[in-house]
Amino acid sequence: MKIMLSASLAVLALASAPAAARQLTIDDVTMLSRVGAPTASPDGHWLVWAQRETDLAADKGRFDLWRLDLTTPGASPVKLLADPQVNENDPQIVGTTVYFTSDKGGDDAIWSVPITGGTPRRLTSFKGGFGGFKVAPTGDKLLVWADRKPGAPSLEPAMVKKDPNAGAGRTYDQLFVRHWDTWADGTRSQLFVLPLTAAGATGNGVPLVGTLVGDAPSKPYGGAEEVSWSPDGRTVYFAMREAGRIESLSTNLDIFSVPADGSAAPVNLTAANKATDNLPTVSPDGRSLAYFAMRRPGFEADRQVLTLRDIATGKTVSLTERWDRSVGSIAWAPDSKSLYVTADDTQETPLFRVDAATGAVTRLTQEGHVSAVAITPRGPVVAIDSLTAPADFYRIAGSGAPQRLTQVNAAKLAGIEMPTVTRFNFKGANADTVWGYAVKPYGSTGKVPVAYMVHGGPQGSSNNSWSYRWNPAVFAGAGYGLVAVDFHGSTGYGQGFTDAISNNWGGWPLEDLQKGLKAATDKFAWLDADNACALGASYGGYMMNWIEGQWPDRFKCIVQHDGVFDARAMAYETEELWFDEWEHGGKAYYEDPQAFEKWNPVNYVAKWKTPMLVITGEKDFRIPYTQGLATFTALQRRGIPSRLLVNPNENHWVLKPKNSRQWYGEVLGWMNKWTAK
Repeated sequence: MKIMLSASLAVLALASAPAAARQLTIDDVTMLSRVGAPTASPDGHWLVWAQRETDLAADKGRFDLWRLDLTTPGASPVKLLADPQVNENDPQIVGTTVYFTSDKGGDDAIWSVPITGGTPRRLTSFKGGFGGFKVAPTGDKLLVWADRKPGAPSLEPAMVKKDPNAGAGRTYDQLFVRHWDTWADGTRSQLFVLPLTAAGATGNGVPLVGTLVGDAPSKPYGGAEEVSWSPDGRTVYFAMREAGRIESLSTNLDIFSVPADGSAAPVNLTAANKATDNLPTVSPDGRSLAYFAMRRPGFEADRQVLTLRDIATGKTVSLTERWDRSVGSIAWAPDSKSLYVTADDTQETPLFRVDAATGAVTRLTQEGHVSAVAITPRGPVVAIDSLTAPADFYRIAGSGAPQRLTQVNAAKLAGIEMPTVTRFNFKGANADTVWGYAVKPYGSTGKVPVAYMVHGGPQGSSNNSWSYRWNPAVFAGAGYGLVAVDFHGSTGYGQGFTDAISNNWGGWPLEDLQKGLKAATDKFAWLDADNACALGASYGGYMMNWIEGQWPDRFKCIVQHDGVFDARAMAYETEELWFDEWEHGGKAYYEDPQAFEKWNPVNYVAKWKTPMLVITGEKDFRIPYTQGLATFTALQRRGIPSRLLVNPNENHWVLKPKNSRQWYGEVLGWMNKWTAK
């Protein structure tokens, strides 16, 4: 079964391809424009978004604001703000005004500009930086979140007197000591409200979280989706995991409500549920609060059930309890009668409409990955990407195919031929149906070497989406037939399938991978079954280490990025303990060491023999770089051909353009070395 991309989803279809058609490279990918989450005017006239352009010399992205007239068929986007020396980002529309962040003048602040264009105006003057903001629907208040000391009375940074004779050491009395890529410094992301008047948003704001200690939005991933205004601007809803001695063991985010003037303490609305509650989203009529709720404490990949709370009575309804999919985003329709959600579904991430009264679910898109949603009176506008196309905007109206609104990267991709993607399935572990895809290089004749890519998570998916880090089309462009399999533990197939990997890391997933590679090479004659390399990051990196000891004669080479090497060390070195402990039976290592040792790659180093490239980031605190160093030490000690790439300024991901280019150069160079004939 092929992933057949409709004409509206394919990268701009050229009526006559240039004579010098060529393959995609990482140099192309790093220079592509990237659209951010769009925001729409209430009347549905305008769409505004931030667009990232790569400043290769500075090794970073730079952001401009763009605008599209949704009332004119075939309209082209135009720049709303694009100062080449300034970053304009995070746009929000309230009324006829666009609010955004800007670093003009050297420090970040919140600014505004008329949606029809004009001179931008700085609104805030507080010092100390901030993480984000949200304008009240009434246009008279700003909600700002910023890292400040717990209990800070305002946004004004605390004065710290430094002892000139003090040492540089940090001291801690409880976890977290470090989180994701940052050492704890005693601050927390906290919420503040500033009045917004004709004179701007002056002052340092009123604190909302009171005596609560935690991060709102949560860290490291949380943002504007974790806070919500009531339509009348009087109440703020936010998600927070209260800190304590068990913070590193807890997934218990709760949803709180608090008066926007800070006149009362926050109220925990979901205290009865000890698992995660998140994405608070108030209906336009102000009557209902939508959010998702998990059921099992300590499990970060539990099913996310769309839940509605009657704000007046407190009554809750699990709206999608009977739908075995996990809600990833939430947006209300303007009439408050339905909601738009995204969810993984069999290697796609479609948009769905959920009836607010019955819970009935209707699928609105088919192929591709819906990454962002903006609501208009004429239906949602979404960002969709795929394995062969970076994100563009589409209008969803009625039951027809999405209507394409933009072709942001058409010029940059002109003359580049994308690979062909074909889906397949097979009987995997437990005789369950397992899905995968094979990516064939454009124009290839005869057999091509195999790049067997294993996704991370482990509760993730090799789905039909574009990636700026692990991009299948780039591997195909380099002449590889890329194969990926959604092994047991993957998302989009029901919670039971996702659960199957927990306490089973090296069992069913490896069986699926073994059967999946055979199924692919049996089905696709253009794959050179005897000339394959395996590669993966995070859990995929763990699997590379596991394959070294359990499937040592299958691959010509391996690429291991940020993978677990020693489960014992990982249990004591990682920061989010709930993840590692849940995945190995729910207990600490010292309580049940055999659960960790059963699937521990370090125990099988004596069987290792496959050449391996090891990659790690010094700022990775999820799977610390010491795991990569240990892997490389084991390979070197055994005399196995190996190479180590250490990124001193990257975390669990590779984000900087130059590092990304180097990463692909090392990875493809390593694979070329061992697959060349």
